[in-house]
Amino acid sequence: MVINVTGATLSEEEKNSYVKYVSDKYPEKQLNELDIHVDGEFVDLKYHFAPVRFERIRRITGYLVGTLDRFNNAKAAEEHDRIKHNLA
Repeated sequence: MVINVTGATLSEEEKNSYVKYVSDKYPEKQLNELDIHVDGEFVDLKYHFAPVRFERIRRITGYLVGTLDRFNNAKAAEEHDRIKHNLA
């Protein structure tokens, strides 16, 4: 993880406390980069998280599916034969 500090010099303990603050605030996300800008007594935090893997789910032949690998031959043929509409 990258920690960028501007406006002052912070100890490792202070940096770690800001990392812990963000990690506790967003436990479901992975922190990639933290920008800390110090302006007197005020501290501005800007954080960047790792991208979240997104799996597309579609409704095909009445089922919500992400992939077609679990379809049997009949369902795979039904999906292959359906009319696909383009989004223009």
